[in-house]
Amino acid sequence: MKRIHSSFLSKEEMIELLEKPAFDKVILGTGGRAKVKETFGEDLSAQQVVERIVEDVRRQGNEAVQKYTKLIDGAEITAAMLEVTPAEIESAIAGADKEVLDALEAAVANVKRFHVEQLPKSWFTEREQGAILGQKCTPLDRVGIYVPGGTAAYPSSVIMNAVPAAVAGVKEIIMVVPPSREGNVNPYVLAAAKLAGVTRIFKVGGAQAVAALAFGTETIPKVDKITGPGNIFVTLAKKAVYGHVDIDMLAGPSEILIVADSTADPKYVAADMLSQAEHDVLASSILITDSTELSIKVSKEVDSQLAALSRKDIAAQSIEDNGLIIITKDIVEAVELANISAPEHLELLTAEPFKLLPYVRHAGAIFMGHYSPEPLGDYFAGPNHVLPTGGTARFYSVLNVETFMKKTSIIAYTQEALAAVSNQIIKLAEAEGLTAHANAVRLRGN
Repeated sequence: MKRIHSSFLSKEEMIELLEKPAFDKVILGTGGRAKVKETFGEDLSAQQVVERIVEDVRRQGNEAVQKYTKLIDGAEITAAMLEVTPAEIESAIAGADKEVLDALEAAVANVKRFHVEQLPKSWFTEREQGAILGQKCTPLDRVGIYVPGGTAAYPSSVIMNAVPAAVAGVKEIIMVVPPSREGNVNPYVLAAAKLAGVTRIFKVGGAQAVAALAFGTETIPKVDKITGPGNIFVTLAKKAVYGHVDIDMLAGPSEILIVADSTADPKYVAADMLSQAEHDVLASSILITDSTELSIKVSKEVDSQLAALSRKDIAAQSIEDNGLIIITKDIVEAVELANISAPEHLELLTAEPFKLLPYVRHAGAIFMGHYSPEPLGDYFAGPNHVLPTGGTARFYSVLNVETFMKKTSIIAYTQEALAAVSNQIIKLAEAEGLTAHANAVRLRGN
């Protein structure tokens, strides 16, 4: 893991080190390119793979979905098997560990409670001469949520995508998740879907799932919006179908940036850095501190904790390639550098984190103090864990209830109210050369 002092770099060099464009790291490595060539018989880029899959699904529907599910995931799924049945869900719940189910139920309750607070309200206001203006907030009719799967299981992703959609009032929540080679879906993913309010579940993942949601097939319904994180193929597919449907964001590898002072426990800091490093070799874990002593201890602690991790090879590679410790002259500079990075997860492990909060401008989620570790947000606290990555926290928001809603303006003028402003409207319309616009007002009288 690299360890540098901010004074050794120019401002430009520091910006280059910390800024991460959205797709800066979302690339196929040597292993990925080999897998694509083995699967498709050609040396294709990720973009070319996605374009082919999306177009095939758009034209061929279920046939293409089944073909790519077999080719990529190794699962033979017939059209009749695509949708998860109520019996499969009930069987999964019946065989699940009760303590895990209780934890999922508690997590759903926490997430729902938080997101209910976000519900926007329709409103109206009265203006001069009886004019009324307002805004109507309406849930989307049907949304699709993507949940990573296959060899891994992410019931937390189900909760974080489905619960805000349900709170928003979405009538149909369609979930897609890659099946195992045997054509099954993890029981806790199915249990979370039932608890969170998912309407229908389909055993399909990757770019083919995104395309199916965007265009619809004989079995999978077309949705209005697609949310949820995935790998490079999922992300590129979401980008490809945007415009046909809406999407939440374009997500890249996981990130954590920790701003810490001398009061931070190096064991906590190291553990939190590794909590992201174990996600992916492309994940980014950064510590920015004004304490040289802490930086040394954290570096040693990371090496010590790595040995006990079940995914130590992935975490070690991530730390080696993308781990970074920056030592600053003071904690204010540390926050300034954090704003340049605009991280997915920002932890403030300082004596008085709330004093620093006003200076934080760019972050997906902010974890305050020594006892608010990032996994608390991932699983249980209530705020959403679907966050902007790759520096896009500069302009993207966390997934929230309004992600699943739209706002419509309401305009209701009386004859008197229109007459009072008609001359000004006519002047503006004529200045733009739009005489029909002017006439629509003029005909109603001044």
